[in-house]
Amino acid sequence: MLPDVQNSHDERHLAINRVGVRDVTMPVLVQSASGPQPSVAKVSMCVSLPAEQKGTHMSRFVSLMMDNAEPLSVPMMDRVLDRMLELLDAQSGYIEIVCPFFVNKPSPVTRLKSLMNYEVAFVAECEKGRRRIIQRILAPVTSLCPCSKQISDYGAHNQRSHITISCEFFEPISLEEQIRVAESSASCELWSRLKRSDEKYVTEYAYDHPKFVEDIVRDVAGQLNADARIAAYSVSAENFESIHNHSAYALIECDKRTAA
Repeated sequence: MLPDVQNSHDERHLAINRVGVRDVTMPVLVQSASGPQPSVAKVSMCVSLPAEQKGTHMSRFVSLMMDNAEPLSVPMMDRVLDRMLELLDAQSGYIEIVCPFFVNKPSPVTRLKSLMNYEVAFVAECEKGRRRIIQRILAPVTSLCPCSKQISDYGAHNQRSHITISCEFFEPISLEEQIRVAESSASCELWSRLKRSDEKYVTEYAYDHPKFVEDIVRDVAGQLNADARIAAYSVSAENFESIHNHSAYALIECDKRTAA
């Protein structure tokens, strides 16, 4: 029998909030509106460690994910969190899984289809009896500056922007729906393939829908507030400015369960 050093007693009497593995790369399935979609994820998993225990069992985190055959979803993350806490005999735990996600989008005029990539993430955590399961998307979009349009004799500066929406749900919604909330709140959405008529449409549409970062997060929040399936959310917008060497940023957070 080999000694189990991790289970030995530690004399320093210091509890650890989180211990585990980070950025484990592995293939996964992601639940999309049309069925499971293959992807490659970065997985981070941690648990709390009591003061008297020397270490945790690192291999069990990887084994837990390797044994999981379910596509990524909010219910799946809830179940994996339960199994992790039981397997590691822990009171608190944290799981984050981040991966690319693809949507087959037709271009706005020619209807030319192409795969548009997004970053999605699922986070599950349990701490001091409070449990949260979060579904997060990051959508790249276009934003056009209202001030630049107003003061210029011709043209307006625009930039690539990132909209990030993190949600907790009363009832789950699809990743595609969450992405559409972001894209419909921007000056214009993005596509992977555009012909000249599509490019004309995108340029003119953005010009007709100028938005600051403040406008973007407020428009997203308005849609999320109106959706009864969403329990809590955080939405941020970051504009990678084309006329400054810095970004513009805005954030709104809301928990409908505690809001007056």
